Amino acid sequence: MRRSGGRLDAAGTSVHTVYSMQQAEPLIARDTIADALVASLRKMIMDGRLEAGARINEVHLAQALGVSRTPLREALGRLAQEGALTSVPRIGWSVRPLTLEEFEQIYPIRPLLDPEALRLAGLPMPQRIEELRVIDARIERARQTEAAIALDDAWHLALIADCPNKILIELIGQFTRRTRRYEMALMSERRNVLGASFDHKAILAALKRRDLSGACAALKSNLESGREPIAAWLRERERTNRKD
Repeated sequence: MRRSGGRLDAAGTSVHTVYSMQQAEPLIARDTIADALVASLRKMIMDGRLEAGARINEVHLAQALGVSRTPLREALGRLAQEGALTSVPRIGWSVRPLTLEEFEQIYPIRPLLDPEALRLAGLPMPQRIEELRVIDARIERARQTEAAIALDDAWHLALIADCPNKILIELIGQFTRRTRRYEMALMSERRNVLGASFDHKAILAALKRRDLSGACAALKSNLESGREPIAAWLRERERTNRKD
């Protein structure tokens, strides 16, 4: 069931807040309640229970999820850092729509940053290569989109973990969070999960050959490979929305 509440803003205009009262996704055990909330809210955004453009009523959402507003606000703040939400003073949070314009501005950045971080990290030790192989095997076995993306993020961060430039690592982390919601659209199709794992094997093969430049090139190719499928999906979605 979906309800809406109305109120007047400062200009006297009627403002409607939409929130979902459908069965909330059960919160599973995680390190913190905020972690569980971030995962649950992200899924609600992706499956449409929190619609693009909808304003979030903190009171009703906290009640629906069975949590207090303090961890909910922390989770909302983290999703805002990812770019999934926007916050307007005295109005509150709203779901930020996926747009081709934003995607084309943020997605090309990691293919520039990650290969440079790998170059600075140098050829990894055998233990690191084994760690990457193990994570990659887990990606192949993943059946849930969110789990596959979390593992893919972990794989890429492990690949560049020895980079001495920690500011560069922080930047990559920021853009990883910003692009995650777009990648969830891509990785929801099984063939794209398998494609990511295939690309990882090419990177590992180059590293085992002690070919750092080849590994950097393969990494750049891997990070660019998701661009067109996501862009095509966004273009089709925007065309459909214009028709409506």
